[in-house]
Amino acid sequence: MSNPSIKATYTLDAVTIRKLEEMARQRGVSTSQALKEAVKLASVNDGNKPSRALKALDRLQDSLNLTTAKARSWARGSRAVRRASSSRELARKR
Repeated sequence: MSNPSIKATYTLDAVTIRKLEEMARQRGVSTSQALKEAVKLASVNDGNKPSRALKALDRLQDSLNLTTAKARSWARGSRAVRRASSSRELARKR
């Protein structure tokens, strides 16, 4: 038995829409599914209280003085290393 769907219309600002679309793209789901997941997560976390795991992640990031620029730089470097060591890239070098 499936859950019935109710079509609803909400007005969201452009920044929120972009964030929702990015979440959906990263997860490979529709924006509707991403919104359902966000609402479910918010209700599990009591809406206003961050989870223990999220608090721990925040403390870790704070202890590393992690900035957006540092995180992006690390991500670029990690992608480059993974790409360089991929089987496809290694086959190209032969």
